[in-house]
Amino acid sequence: MQQLHPYWRMDYIEAPRFPATKRPFSELPALGDDKTALIVHRTRLSYLILNRFPYNPGHLLAVPFRPVVDLDELKPAERTDLMEIIVLGKKLLQSTLKPDGFNIGFNLGSASGGSIAHLHAHIVPRWNGDNNFMPVIGHTRILPQALNATWKRLSTALERLNRKSKARPAAKRSRSGGASR
Repeated sequence: MQQLHPYWRMDYIEAPRFPATKRPFSELPALGDDKTALIVHRTRLSYLILNRFPYNPGHLLAVPFRPVVDLDELKPAERTDLMEIIVLGKKLLQSTLKPDGFNIGFNLGSASGGSIAHLHAHIVPRWNGDNNFMPVIGHTRILPQALNATWKRLSTALERLNRKSKARPAAKRSRSGGASR
């Protein structure tokens, strides 16, 4: 192949870059602007954020607000919340991007590839055939959508999922004629 024509990449190339930070997992949530920070969802104890250096489109990180570096440092409520937000992230990606599978996991310690000393889980959507020659030969990943466009798409889908989940209990109540148990 002599030439590649990924015309959609210009949106990504020209997208504003967030300034480098020393503690992004603490500093980004403190911005107060989830769109700029690329935070898709928050709970009381953790949040979902788009990875700024994704392996694949839609690559999410599930991050506890409290800065810890290992799983055993999490309090029981934080562990539960983090697992719930990982499940939510997977469900959100499944409904929005329709991947064929997922890689979900933690890099614990610098020897494992962990580049930021703050516990976080990776939720990476995968498609059959998503690895081609570019990462191997060209040392380049091609993302088909700008991060801010992916953020908008996931945020909109999350609002839709939340509306559906709130509507289900109400529908059960109306069918039974009384309060649900």
